[in-house]
Amino acid sequence: MPCFICETCGTQYAPSDAPPAHCPICEDERQYVGWNGQTWTTHDALAARHRLRIEDDAGLLGIGIAGEFAIPQRALLLPTDAGNLLWECVSLVTEEAVAALKARGGVDRIVISHPHFYSAMVEWSEALGGVPILLHEADRQWVMRPSERIEFWHGDALRLSDDVTLVRAGGHFDGSTALHWARGPRAGGALFPGDALQVVLDRRHVTFMYSYPNYIPMKTGDVRAMEARLRGFAFEDVYGYTWGRNILGGGRDAVDASFDRHLAAVA
Repeated sequence: MPCFICETCGTQYAPSDAPPAHCPICEDERQYVGWNGQTWTTHDALAARHRLRIEDDAGLLGIGIAGEFAIPQRALLLPTDAGNLLWECVSLVTEEAVAALKARGGVDRIVISHPHFYSAMVEWSEALGGVPILLHEADRQWVMRPSERIEFWHGDALRLSDDVTLVRAGGHFDGSTALHWARGPRAGGALFPGDALQVVLDRRHVTFMYSYPNYIPMKTGDVRAMEARLRGFAFEDVYGYTWGRNILGGGRDAVDASFDRHLAAVA
């Protein structure tokens, strides 16, 4: 049976004879149902129409779907002291991408920031030899293709190694996760915040939204809680959710200034 994929958010569902009646992720107010209604594809059909963009993004191997499909996030391979981590996922898996990852030592674990980027995480796990997928427990309800490969973590922080810590930023989703890499990939370390803190187009600030497509701002209490959880983490760079949407240098100051700017604007 095929695993149908929502064409608007890119989420892959459990095997079924027919497409699901609804996509709960798109029907949630943080996302939206496509203007032509709910539509579905399959992995094979997606592979026939699209290819993967596999290239460097600010010193890291990036993988994303070329052309327009669903949400345009890209995954990054992080070669850390906690192992090779695939940060985020996309809806398409190809032999070329798997070979590119294996040529760089493979993937030890998939880590994803929030449900909008779960995409084809189980498909990727299987293609990479059954590697574990690490998600925050607070977002368990949004897993649309369950798998024994999925491991849930709890609390506000999880230290994976001396250099790598997962932080429950919250706000966008209850379990929205940021990854802090203290000594990589460049001097001064980096923050990978997914959509919890989204790098904006000027690449000098981040913003805080409950819904990006529907322009619903994040609650002030959630922004303050996020600010507190990230306090004490040093980083020079912030890697955003898609190609080139990065703050390279001065990242900690940019995030602090963005907290101040947002909280002043909504006061």
